[in-house]
Amino acid sequence: MTEQTAPFRDLTVDEIKRLVDEGRDVVDVREDWNKGHLPGARHVVLSSILANPTAQSFKDGTIFVCQVGERSAVASEMAVALGVKDVVNFRGGTKAWRDAGLPLEKP
Repeated sequence: MTEQTAPFRDLTVDEIKRLVDEGRDVVDVREDWNKGHLPGARHVVLSSILANPTAQSFKDGTIFVCQVGERSAVASEMAVALGVKDVVNFRGGTKAWRDAGLPLEKP
């Protein structure tokens, strides 16, 4: 029996911080991002991705984030299905970012 791997990478806060610092595209899929989001993130609600996936434009290497990493995993799967390469899910999400003492931007 072979172990099945996800079609995207699940990374933790330290790895995500490095990629954000490198300038990777970050997409926050939460409904309410007024509580703060990762620096430079853009807001694309998961429901809009699911409702009309082909209307979205994601770069190869996009990082998807939500509160803890569950909704962003769904968005990551959708991006892979759309042909986006090197998709990253932030496992732990904005909660892990905040808990690590890293700054959040407010809209």
